[in-house]
Amino acid sequence: MAWPMPRLLLTVEENNQLIEWTRRHKTSQALALRSRIILACAQDVANDEVARRLGVNKKTVGKWRSRFVERRLDGLLDEPRPGAPRKIDDARIERLIATTLNERPRGATHWSTRTLASQAGVSQSTVNRVWRAFGLQPHRSETFKLSTDPLFIDKVRDIVGLYINPPLNAIVLSVDEKSQIQALDRTQPMLPLAPGVAERRTHDYKRHGTTTLFAAFNVATGNVIGELHRRHRAKEFLQFLRTIDANMPDELDLHLILDNYGTHKTPSVKAWLVRHPRFHVHFTPTSASWLNQVERWFALLTQKQIKRGSHRSTVELERAIRDYLDIYNEDPQPLIWTKGADEILASIARFCERISDSAH
Repeated sequence: MAWPMPRLLLTVEENNQLIEWTRRHKTSQALALRSRIILACAQDVANDEVARRLGVNKKTVGKWRSRFVERRLDGLLDEPRPGAPRKIDDARIERLIATTLNERPRGATHWSTRTLASQAGVSQSTVNRVWRAFGLQPHRSETFKLSTDPLFIDKVRDIVGLYINPPLNAIVLSVDEKSQIQALDRTQPMLPLAPGVAERRTHDYKRHGTTTLFAAFNVATGNVIGELHRRHRAKEFLQFLRTIDANMPDELDLHLILDNYGTHKTPSVKAWLVRHPRFHVHFTPTSASWLNQVERWFALLTQKQIKRGSHRSTVELERAIRDYLDIYNEDPQPLIWTKGADEILASIARFCERISDSAH
């Protein structure tokens, strides 16, 4: 026998506070989630449906619904933990958080624990504890860029569909170029790793030329076809297309996921694709390279072979890249794409809603 779901009605003040907690920049993610749960429950939505929408467990929804009905907004805050009583009350903590999120110190772009402690009249350790508890890191900054492609939704659905439900009798290849890979050599010999001592190298280096890696990542198997060229033009891209054609079974169609770089759309490339109808090209949205799986493989190459390597010539760099390709293809690992197009688009919509309410 199912217990009746407690009725949940919000006052105007409660509704406004919950919305503020969900939209406040860098708010505690736990508190933001609890606020979204209550806002959804206030629409007379069943716990099952709220859990499905927000991607949480049904018991989690029931817990916070009951806590809110019993204790209102205070019920969403973390329970006090055992130990000495707090010397700073909730109101002062709220002011510390609001100041961190909504104000700037004089003569600086962001708060430090010392500047905020001095301004608020509390200790530096108090500010540090509050920031840790609410996941606030004013010293950190990340970058983002939203695509303005008018066909963004259609392209996302197209490419995610290739990952999750690839066509029959076809191979899906994520294709791109890693250009301007520099052959760098340190100005003095590196000091090797030793017990208690990290590997050490000079901060400066000598440049010995660049190369470009053209790569096609097989989405199903993880295998990579790679080809190195000193230049990065449509001519080299056409040669790589011929390499792909020669290395793939003749009876299978080839679906290529590409970005919008100019060399992928020249008249010569378009003419070649017309003459080879088994090639089907799918372009990612502009400013959305995260949709192209080969970018993740490029990150592995950089991390494992290029970043800490020392190469005294372009030939030496290219030899190292070819060695990595051979070793990787001995045991290739496909990437498992888990999010559907609807989930991705919903996540982007929530992000846009958050930044639309932030101060500029």
